[in-house]
Amino acid sequence: MPEPLIIIVSGPGGAGKGTLVDELLRLESGIWVSRSWTTRARREGEAEDAYVFVDRESFEAKIASGGFLEWTEFLGNYYGSPMPSPDDNHDVLLEIELHGAQQVKQRHPEALLVFVMPPSREEQQRRLLGRGDPQHHVEKRLRKAEDEEKLGGELADLVIVNDDLARATRELRDFVGAARASRR
Repeated sequence: MPEPLIIIVSGPGGAGKGTLVDELLRLESGIWVSRSWTTRARREGEAEDAYVFVDRESFEAKIASGGFLEWTEFLGNYYGSPMPSPDDNHDVLLEIELHGAQQVKQRHPEALLVFVMPPSREEQQRRLLGRGDPQHHVEKRLRKAEDEEKLGGELADLVIVNDDLARATRELRDFVGAARASRR
């Protein structure tokens, strides 16, 4: 049996990574999603399982025990991907920010990086505000996106502009399918 793929879906906040990943998971089987941990509070209306929401002490204990594949601090909160433990040789999908994606690629150069971009800064801002991010966080995320998009475009195995969900999902699904087929 071939080694599981490690698929990283990254991009700036408001690019629509989560929506795209949800669509992929609805259409594809055999993928284990690493639920990231965070110390930030759950947003109003956000699913309880969007992250593993923990306090700083729990997160720092997991760091100390080597329990994260990658982690970072952003806007005063920790975010991290626990070490994978998928069952049944499933492919692993990480939906993480670019700094974390770089950490994973250093440990696992064979990992595939898909970088998702919003169609425009205006749409990105609309999405961030629509999900309940405070204005000062939106401004920081928009500034950070400029650098992320440049670097993400250079590092990525595939760049998807998420302006049409059906097309973007098809691109991601085709990419994963081709990667799965190539390892047979």
